[in-house]
Amino acid sequence: MIFENKVVPEAIAKEVQIALSHYPDLRETPIEFRFKKKIKKSFMQAQPKFSGLFKNKKDRSYLIMISESFHIENEEFEISEIPSEVLIGWIGHELGHVMDYQERSGFNLLIFGIKYLTSRGFIKEAERAADTFAVNHGMGDYILATKDFILNHAHLSERYKARIKRLYLSPDEILLLVDKLPIPDLPEGE
Repeated sequence: MIFENKVVPEAIAKEVQIALSHYPDLRETPIEFRFKKKIKKSFMQAQPKFSGLFKNKKDRSYLIMISESFHIENEEFEISEIPSEVLIGWIGHELGHVMDYQERSGFNLLIFGIKYLTSRGFIKEAERAADTFAVNHGMGDYILATKDFILNHAHLSERYKARIKRLYLSPDEILLLVDKLPIPDLPEGE
C-alpha cells in the first residue's frame, strides 16, 4: 500500500497510519516499511536508505524493516499475533529513530552506525532517544503497551527482558516523561 510518500504493506497499514499521525514532521519524509525474513536481535529496524545517505537532509529517504515473525530464543510470534497497540508502539519507536536521523549529516550517520554496532552504551543512548521521541509525540500509551507486552510475557526469556530493561526506557521513566508533557490548549467552552 502506498500513501503519500510512504510504502506500507497492507497487513500493517492501519498501525502505520496511526503511528504516523503522531509525527506530522514526517509528512514529507519518504519512508518505506518492508517485511524481512529475520532481523538479528530485533523485531524492527529503522535506517536511512544508503543511496541517499549523503544527500541533503530533506532529500533523504528511510527504510523501516519489520521481521515477518518475532523470534526470541524458543518463542516465535507471527506479526498477526501481536496486538495492534503493541505494533503501533513498535512502529512509533522506529519513527523516533527516523526523527533522530533527520537532523544528522551523512558523515554523522555513518559514525552513528559504527557506534551502534560497536558500543553498548551508544545503543542504549540511541534506543532511549527513540523512545523519548515517541513519548514526546504523544505515543506514551503505545510505548507502554509495547514494554508491557515484552516485559510481562511469560514465554519470553529473562535474558531478553533484561536486554530490554538495560537498553530502553523503563515504564516508570516513560510515565515521568508523559507527566512532563505540556497539556494541550482546549478550545474555549470546553
